[in-house]
Amino acid sequence: MNGTNRRMKRLFDKDSGNALILALDHGANDGMIEGLGNIQSILEALPASGVQGVILNKGLAKHYGSLVPPEINLIIQLNAGTRHGSPSYNKNLVCSIPEALRLGADAVSMHVNIGNEFEDRMLVDLGDVTNEAHQLGIPVLATVIARGSHIVNEHDSTLVAHCIRIGAELGPDIVAVPFPNNGDAFGKAVAASPVPVLVTGGPLGQTLEGALSNTLGGLESGCKGCCIGRNIFQTENPIESMEKFAEIAHKKAIISDD
Repeated sequence: MNGTNRRMKRLFDKDSGNALILALDHGANDGMIEGLGNIQSILEALPASGVQGVILNKGLAKHYGSLVPPEINLIIQLNAGTRHGSPSYNKNLVCSIPEALRLGADAVSMHVNIGNEFEDRMLVDLGDVTNEAHQLGIPVLATVIARGSHIVNEHDSTLVAHCIRIGAELGPDIVAVPFPNNGDAFGKAVAASPVPVLVTGGPLGQTLEGALSNTLGGLESGCKGCCIGRNIFQTENPIESMEKFAEIAHKKAIISDD
């Protein structure tokens, strides 16, 4: 078993076989949005949370990485952009793999947006990162979203299926995509993917119950867990929300409004 495979096994719960990844890397893109002030308290609650991994940008990993328990994977986000950029969907590498390893990374993460004028460079970055990471035995999580000037509906099932296939074709070890809740292309792409597929939190502005329902829909379509950010840290009770997503991810719990 090589290093990548060994670390990959630790990203998935040994009993359910699924992963709950907590994404806390939004500050670089969105600034000081609601909920980001809770990061320290959220990290301190991780041991009892059912979370398998936490995504942080390198700055927060430097300051808060020690709060992530050894049994939970620290995943360093390698690329970033801001919502003020022109265009806002552009992402550039801001952290190297050696730097991520110095910060204690167990895995690394990339965000790739397709359907725009920077798609080619982001795909090249993904290819380069997976090559270097695998030389060092580090798993790569790629969040792939159809977002840009050529995209009308990023939640179209056929487009999301294409995002899944990019994860299958270009070398990352896990691919995270939104759950489209329309058409059957999504389930077919998940079934055909040789790498695990995670479902992301879904569109902004939905209720927590809606986000949980999307996650359950993804799992029932064959996804191996979820990668959730705002729908945990921007809720009224992030710790309780985290536990609810863990119940869905690992036990496919029934969703209630309680």
